[in-house]
Amino acid sequence: MARVSIPIQIRWSDIDGYGHVNNAAMLTLLEEARIATFWNADLPDGSASPTQTLSGGPTAEHFTLVARQEVEYLAPLPFSQRPVRVDLWVSKVGGASLEVNYEVFSPDDVRCAIAATSIVMVEAATGRPRKLSTEERAALEPLLDTPLEFRRR
Repeated sequence: MARVSIPIQIRWSDIDGYGHVNNAAMLTLLEEARIATFWNADLPDGSASPTQTLSGGPTAEHFTLVARQEVEYLAPLPFSQRPVRVDLWVSKVGGASLEVNYEVFSPDDVRCAIAATSIVMVEAATGRPRKLSTEERAALEPLLDTPLEFRRR
């Protein structure tokens, strides 16, 4: 499986004065792709995706917190009524964390951005990091792929 492709609809409010997706709005597009992959509800056929194992929401026992994000913009992402494609995968699984990598493509298949998000698993009751479970590791394993190489890291 390695990579998941998620279609994301750009909203008019994502566009800046230059007519392309604002840099801050790009983080929201990445978040939407991440939620669709890991935290969304059941699939349309009633089954659950094997990657959708990470809990979230205000009543969850565990939280997933963003510890770090990096985005490298390669080309402007213009407004379109057609969805953009966000490809994502897991490049690293640590004890209590994982790194998600992304490639963002315009509707015309132009690679507009690459990004990485470090996520830490946290116990809701204590606010302290917690180790990924065996089940979570097993669900993430099919998504493991090579880390992105940023130009200026």
